[in-house]
Amino acid sequence: MIKSFFLFLFLLPFTCLAQYVITGKVINSADKTPVANASVFLNNAAVGTKTDEHGAFTLTGVRQGQYDLVVSILSFEPSHQNIIVNNDIKLPVIELVPKVMMLQEVRIKPKTNWAKDYEKFKRLFFGNSDFASKCKIVNKGLPDILNLDYDPEAGVFTASSNDYLEIENKALGYRIRYLLAKLVSDQRTGINYYEGTSAFEDLKGSESQMRKWKKNRLAAYEGSSMHFLRSTVSNTITHEGFKVLRLISKSGSANKNSISHSFRTLVSIPLNDSDFVRQTDVKGEYALTFKDNLYVMYNKKRSHLGNTPTAEWASSKQWDDALITTLIFNEPYSFFDNNGIIINPTSVIFDGNWGQRLVADLLPVDYVPALDN
Repeated sequence: MIKSFFLFLFLLPFTCLAQYVITGKVINSADKTPVANASVFLNNAAVGTKTDEHGAFTLTGVRQGQYDLVVSILSFEPSHQNIIVNNDIKLPVIELVPKVMMLQEVRIKPKTNWAKDYEKFKRLFFGNSDFASKCKIVNKGLPDILNLDYDPEAGVFTASSNDYLEIENKALGYRIRYLLAKLVSDQRTGINYYEGTSAFEDLKGSESQMRKWKKNRLAAYEGSSMHFLRSTVSNTITHEGFKVLRLISKSGSANKNSISHSFRTLVSIPLNDSDFVRQTDVKGEYALTFKDNLYVMYNKKRSHLGNTPTAEWASSKQWDDALITTLIFNEPYSFFDNNGIIINPTSVIFDGNWGQRLVADLLPVDYVPALDN
């Protein structure tokens, strides 16, 4: 059934002024004893803490929304649970399962190309936006933490991490702890994606630095996939500066996801949200779906709320400098939550602007422009 939209973003600055508290306790599932010093945080958000000697924790300053709550500590399997925050929450006791240590075959791989592969990894992980050069991984002993592999015959580059990568983003003013589950770049299919668990912390800086970071964060948000998906939830894509068109693509190669070898026809009639967004049975979860590709345009001149569409705005000339992203679906549905985060990242390919905005442009899921102080 087609989703009934509501003015979520117009109300967002007011509803998100409310901040909530999450409390809970973490124990060892084997002997039911408290687990102290475990990291408890909201995945990809700027809220986190550690458990005390009794295994108790309190997360404060939590904004309304849907989150993945993560509990992590060495020697235990990490815990993930989905929570929806619209009031204070007292969670049931969280039981961590001890890791089973198994002897594994040791494979010694030559590391002669590690430095070269690392440079490639940084391009694939940070992206090539203006902010990428301001990002740095500061871990010591990085070759022992970061696993890199390139198969030249298959044209596939993969990466993962054994521990959290410590990232300093001096363009946006964040320190990010990122546990990389998987990064895959397939040159033949054009599919590039990454997934993992992250925790954000604000860097300390002078007033002038913080003003610059606030400005850059807004620049990272405007026109992003997060901005667009939140706009579809609120039915405000036009007001937010987006226009969506139908892109009919017929591949001239064996690779159906190939863009460079496709015959494409762009239909000039703008689509409505209801043409490509559906409500799911899960509260706070939506789905993108379309039989063709979606051609998403964003005009930075229309980046402020309250603008009224005009005939001039509808003209093609006004879109000459638009940021453009093509959405190519690998699966029938690409699910996302009301924070504007894709839940199944391999379901859709971003070709164009969003495909260039990677970790260097990554914002916490609880980021709200009007509340970024």
